[in-house]
Amino acid sequence: MTAVRIDLTLDCGDAQLLAAFWKSALGYVDLPPPPFATREEWLAQFDLPEGETADDGAWLCDPEGIGPRLSILKVPEPKAAKNRLHIDVRIAGHGTPAERWARIRAEAARLVAAGGSVLAEVDEHHVVMADPEGNEFCVAAAAPPTPAAA
Repeated sequence: MTAVRIDLTLDCGDAQLLAAFWKSALGYVDLPPPPFATREEWLAQFDLPEGETADDGAWLCDPEGIGPRLSILKVPEPKAAKNRLHIDVRIAGHGTPAERWARIRAEAARLVAAGGSVLAEVDEHHVVMADPEGNEFCVAAAAPPTPAAA
């Protein structure tokens, strides 16, 4: 069986606003448009509805190729309810519980400065946040590193 990779798609009202936020949150970069010279050339093949432009979408990737790609697409309808799927932003999991909590809170503060908002802090374990359009995500510690097998 081959490994399965996933891409995530996030609907939004302002693709460029959310792309800037998620690039900051995840350390992602713009996905190059294969095999076209520009994103506009790539989009031209899809016969987009009149008035739709390249700014109506953004495509991001992990520069190391490890994390899933993220497509951010403008849609006409507003967000109406809680996300059924959300992103967990994981920070380093080493150290004491107090050290991990301090790193979680520092990352949450950095993401607030980037345009996010804190919705709740849960038991000094994780912070529930929202991106600039209200899409929920969490900031939590990754699993602590496991000792190498002897």
